[in-house]
Amino acid sequence: DKMNLREYLKNNRLAADGAFGTYYADKYGSDELPEAANILHPDRVIAIHTEYINAGARYIRTNTYASNSSLLSDDENKVKENITAAVQLAQEAVKSSGVRQIYIAGDIGPIPDGMGFAKNGKDKEYMRLASIMLEQGVDAVHFETFADYEDILPAIKYLRESSSDIFISICFSVNQYGYSAAGLSAKRLIEDAAKLDVDAVGLNCGVGSGHMSQLIDGLGLSKNKFFLALPNAGYPDFTRNHMHFGGAPAYFAGKMAQIAKKGVDIVGGCCGTKPESIEKMCTELEKLPRHEKKTPDEHTDEPKQAKMRGFLYDDNGNIKKKKFIAVELAPPFNANDEKLLESAHALVGMGVDVLTFPDSPSGRTRVDSVLMAGKVRRETGMDVMPHICCRDKNAVAMRSLFMGSRINDIYNMLIITGDPLPSMVRETVKSVFNFDSVGLMKIAQEMNEEVFADSPLCYGGAINQGRRNIDIELGRVRKKMAAGAQFFLTQPVFCEEDVLRLRYIKKETGARILCGIMPLISRKNALFMKNEIAGVNVPDELVERYPENAGRREGEAVGIELARQMIAMTQDFADGYYFEFPFNRTYMLKEILK
Repeated sequence: DKMNLREYLKNNRLAADGAFGTYYADKYGSDELPEAANILHPDRVIAIHTEYINAGARYIRTNTYASNSSLLSDDENKVKENITAAVQLAQEAVKSSGVRQIYIAGDIGPIPDGMGFAKNGKDKEYMRLASIMLEQGVDAVHFETFADYEDILPAIKYLRESSSDIFISICFSVNQYGYSAAGLSAKRLIEDAAKLDVDAVGLNCGVGSGHMSQLIDGLGLSKNKFFLALPNAGYPDFTRNHMHFGGAPAYFAGKMAQIAKKGVDIVGGCCGTKPESIEKMCTELEKLPRHEKKTPDEHTDEPKQAKMRGFLYDDNGNIKKKKFIAVELAPPFNANDEKLLESAHALVGMGVDVLTFPDSPSGRTRVDSVLMAGKVRRETGMDVMPHICCRDKNAVAMRSLFMGSRINDIYNMLIITGDPLPSMVRETVKSVFNFDSVGLMKIAQEMNEEVFADSPLCYGGAINQGRRNIDIELGRVRKKMAAGAQFFLTQPVFCEEDVLRLRYIKKETGARILCGIMPLISRKNALFMKNEIAGVNVPDELVERYPENAGRREGEAVGIELARQMIAMTQDFADGYYFEFPFNRTYMLKEILK
């Protein structure tokens, strides 16, 4: 009988196979998904598995990387048929080889975003794929090339509850600088994944063997988890729409021997690697003794105490004991910032804790929020807080933005998902949305630990108390707090229902809440907010408080009274107030605060 995989790895290193997809394309062309061959060309699939087994591979991944309802077929039965065939073909290749100690890993790759799945649709799809593989008797379920692990958590939980024997492994894909497409570092991903109920964690794809060797040096390989390293053959070059990889097999084998010496348990290849690469790697591995994993030096110096900065903190880094006041100034649509700067200067000395700047709300281009905040801070000396939305920049740009803000003494951020682009421009201007606000907060949280450890960023999030299901919003607030959010700004509060909902969120979470106060200035302004701004609750009786043809002062007087009323209704739980003045009429603040 075959030894249990966990038991085997305690005393043995395991050689994994190399790439299936790129090798299949080299041999048979790239006109169809390699996974389609499980049904169309089963002999080819068996042949490739056999080549890797003959090369010395003993950890064989099934040809199912893209076997899902998004990439292969939207017919669930066809996906099941494909995976079932793939596992059986791998089993047939193993049986024909006559080698006893070979382990078959059901391979699951990431489902791309925006591929027709509902919010939790990908979670269920990963669970379904894993269940099919479990039914077919694989030795392991192998998740690879992931940028984070959130979507596969339910599948991991399902696998572990269904079988205590199944070996579960997760591999992340990062670039040569050590960051995934979700902006998370290899160190953070490996440390967090090692806390999950899985057997092995590791890295695959993204980089060649040389860079992967360097990346592993920066990781503390946990003695409680097995580790996998499955790099590419090198870096690709495109010729006539065909992808070619550099990296000679002998070079790859030498680097994999170096990687194995670091205490890696399963070594193999990803894109561009072929049976020849694995054969030479296995020859090198035979010369090596089994090595213990490297662990971080336990005698590290005590970390320096971080000094907290930002509008919440006093000069000693302690939270101020007061009701905070934030005032929003909307950057202009053009390059004329004279009126905004006048409004900012008028607020100096009025007890405002921070000025905050939206990031092109409604997807309409305004002056960049960070650059506008930087200029106002230099000219007024006031604390500033740009809004940072996820719509327009990828993870690399976001990290650069955080660092650029920091060197310009901007410590406060409001991190939001952001409004979608107007439909009329979507054909020519594309959104990014690599992640939502919680995902971006996780990047900021990681940077606070690694890049800004001496003086972290102070960031918060938004609360949409008008969401139909308040418990969903409650869950979002908790996730944001877990991702390091220190405060929350709410949508404008216009009625008792809003107040009750926010009081409930405060009671359940203890979040630091700055209630949104918008002194509407006219009936027209109130009707616009009621009918055109999503997620804002403006009752009819509020609209009726504004006379039909009121003058400017009369309309502002109603708005000032409304603001005072909302402050009075929320003062028992609010930690402060977030003022949004229509058309930047900040002079109204003085009257409101009298």
